[in-house]
Amino acid sequence: MSIVSGDPVSSDQVYAALVALRREPILDPDLWPDGPQQDDLRRLLGVLLAVVELEITATTRLGSDQDTDVAEVLLGWSDQVGSTPGLFASVLANRLQRTAVQLMGLDEDEEEGGGETSPGRMASSMAVVAAADTLDADLNFQSGDIDGVRQALGRAEASVIEIQQSMHDLRVAIGDAQEE
Repeated sequence: MSIVSGDPVSSDQVYAALVALRREPILDPDLWPDGPQQDDLRRLLGVLLAVVELEITATTRLGSDQDTDVAEVLLGWSDQVGSTPGLFASVLANRLQRTAVQLMGLDEDEEEGGGETSPGRMASSMAVVAAADTLDADLNFQSGDIDGVRQALGRAEASVIEIQQSMHDLRVAIGDAQEE
């Protein structure tokens, strides 16, 4: 399911929000003489998302109150997303896809490490991919797109195979299994 924003935000609005939060990215005046452009919107939204996620992480305490803290965050999220059929699942599937890409080690820290993704990280990322693709299959089923269901299930099944292989590789690494 694709969504269309009824009142889309502009790059200037997102940049203004980042300025208000004192988290705006430094824009090279040679590259951006007129400030952020509409082509910068996705990147600026990513910056804003990171700011929000960092704040949620900082304010969600670990320990006995964690469930309450998480519930409060989820209530606010649900209030904003609303009860539009499919929208909730579509937003979650999009978030899962972004999380899977981050888990695969595409962030700067992993690139500096110079190695391949560890088996545990690979299994985790593929589990998230499987969840996103299974959710996508369900969304396609709800909309009657049987070919979309088949494609999403194929991707999910391939991810499950990768999960099992990566889990086996991790067992080999700790000496609980033999390499095949």
